[in-house]
Amino acid sequence: MTLQKAFRKVYTNFKLQFYKKIFERFEDREASLTTVETFCMEIIYALGNPTVAQFAEMANLSSPNAAYKINNLVKKKYLRKVQSETDKREYHLEVTEKYMNYYNISEHYLNKVVKRIQERFTTEEIATLTKILRIMDEELMPEAHLAENTAK
Repeated sequence: MTLQKAFRKVYTNFKLQFYKKIFERFEDREASLTTVETFCMEIIYALGNPTVAQFAEMANLSSPNAAYKINNLVKKKYLRKVQSETDKREYHLEVTEKYMNYYNISEHYLNKVVKRIQERFTTEEIATLTKILRIMDEELMPEAHLAENTAK
């Protein structure tokens, strides 16, 4: 199996596990986020309390469209708008505990896989994997760091 196929398979397995758990919540009528809202929330969470403008820029949305999506997420209690201490005209987006409970669906599976990695591999192998993942994050995915630069 090539590196590309192996990486795609692992990434796909994480997504499938997440979707499976989300659909289980639909059966229990607990889930109330649409697919687009889920993506919006993931962007907001990844940006770390962005302003409305920062979210709109990262999601490539017009200001009115971003405001509409944000207002729906606030109504559903997945998101809060918090007025900036320094600029009272600006609002930061903050995820709520309700969203964190939703988000932890994927976090729970990630923790399970990490635990299995720790049980299966040596300390040296884990250190190598950690190094590879850090390099991927810091050096090989500069497009993804637009999020960090936007939020700062």
